[in-house]
Amino acid sequence: MVSVDAAPERKGAPGGLRRDVGLIGLMWASVGSIIGSGWLYGAQEAVGAAGPAAVISWVIGAVAIVLLALVHAELGGMFPVAGGTARYPHYAFGGLAGMSFGWFSWLQAATVAPIEVEAMIGYAGHWSWARGLQHADKTLTTSGLLVAVALMAVFVIVNFLGVRALAHTNSAATWWKIAVPLAAIFVIAAGNFHPGNFTSEGFAPFGAKGVLSAISTSGIIFALLGFEQAIQLAGESRNPRRDLPRATLGSVAIGAVIYVLLQIVFVAALPHSAFAHGWDKLDYPGISGPWAGLATLVGLGWLSVVLYIDAVVSPGGTGLIYTTATSRVSYGLARNGYAPKAFERTDRNGVPWFGLAMSFVTGVICFLPFPSWQQLVGFITSASVLMYAGAPLAYGVFADRLPHHERPYRLPGGTVVAPLSFVVANLIIYWAGWHTLWRLGVAIVLGYLLLGGYARYAIGKGLPDAPRLDWKAAQWLPVYLLGMGVISWQGGFGGGQGRIPLWWDILLVAAFSLVVYYWARASASPAEEIERSIDEIAVTEVPAH
Repeated sequence: MVSVDAAPERKGAPGGLRRDVGLIGLMWASVGSIIGSGWLYGAQEAVGAAGPAAVISWVIGAVAIVLLALVHAELGGMFPVAGGTARYPHYAFGGLAGMSFGWFSWLQAATVAPIEVEAMIGYAGHWSWARGLQHADKTLTTSGLLVAVALMAVFVIVNFLGVRALAHTNSAATWWKIAVPLAAIFVIAAGNFHPGNFTSEGFAPFGAKGVLSAISTSGIIFALLGFEQAIQLAGESRNPRRDLPRATLGSVAIGAVIYVLLQIVFVAALPHSAFAHGWDKLDYPGISGPWAGLATLVGLGWLSVVLYIDAVVSPGGTGLIYTTATSRVSYGLARNGYAPKAFERTDRNGVPWFGLAMSFVTGVICFLPFPSWQQLVGFITSASVLMYAGAPLAYGVFADRLPHHERPYRLPGGTVVAPLSFVVANLIIYWAGWHTLWRLGVAIVLGYLLLGGYARYAIGKGLPDAPRLDWKAAQWLPVYLLGMGVISWQGGFGGGQGRIPLWWDILLVAAFSLVVYYWARASASPAEEIERSIDEIAVTEVPAH
């Protein structure tokens, strides 16, 4: 067996990815994804769903993301390959599970850039010249669609300059994206902090269900997503074993602190008249741009100007890095034999140019069925967390099958954290509600038709990179997907039938998740098969020490 550590370094080799990204570039890729349009809308949407108890929703969401990030930190150090989230299940469970989670990963990445473009256009409506870009219901007009396509093209052009140019561009944007929310927090709180707002109309007016549903449906998890961008760029990291865990955990810590502070200040700074009729009827002048409108309301007009500018910069930076991620995930899918080899093609700058072009096409298509920010956010949240759920499953398998494999970062208490993070991921998916999950189910079926069709073609033609669809190792997968769908359908969130009472539904999801976790762990690929899958990629992608 060729060990991962013995694999040759490939810096700028023809046809390969270039290893140009350091710790700050990796961390800023993740932070730049976390601080996007979610901060512009998240606090307002969350307080409308949960009242001031939305602070608890943010804390629960942050803890959930931290658990998932901890698992990814160990896996990222173990396997520093491009598009890592699409590959861990492939290593652990073979082709069928790898194809499935690869599709979840691609689906999530491909839909984020369009939603950030829609956020940019939505906030730009503050200026008179941009008011014709959206209808009254916040959907794109014809001219708005043309502008959206142009913005997607800008993302692609910057990516074609190469990952080093991208890292510098994103680094500059991320410094701004961190500075502006922090400025809003401290400047607005300095003269407008009213602790009584947390209790005057009830701290949790919508009860526990409001607190829990806000986590998935109001943009909280969507806002906290993005730590995986460092993982997706692992194949282009200068020192992935050292830098990936640090970048992953550091980005989550920065994002979680900023978002919790934003929610606290947003609640405390509002005048009582804005929520006197109930938090679900929150209203004040300029609420369509929640933070900029609040700044104007409390007499900070100069800050509102900065926030309207940031409403273009922050989503733009996030859309830029997710355009990168989409091409890297499709690159990983092609490396594993799930997608045509065209997605592996790189130009002289090491950019997967075909995958990048297809990410542009996909983004443009997304504007048609999802022409507004609000229509797309719940879908992305569920697809993202479903993608994340593959990592805890793979972690348990590697703990069993590869106990002596080098782990630059070893997760403390991993035997408890991994199954717990899988439970938490499934709860977040469940809280998104049936209205979201049935649409996600349709997208999953579409993925099986596309990737499964290519896999069948490759196997039938005897292509050398044809995937090995290990049905035995993935026997738990259809039960998992269908089971979550049935529980959501019968549950009480987002259009479910309401036949499973609150708390009993949480217990059911937790029990079902643990059954799936240990079933998957027991039926996974044998150690020699896992090592063979690792070696097939390690020779060309993982650098030597």
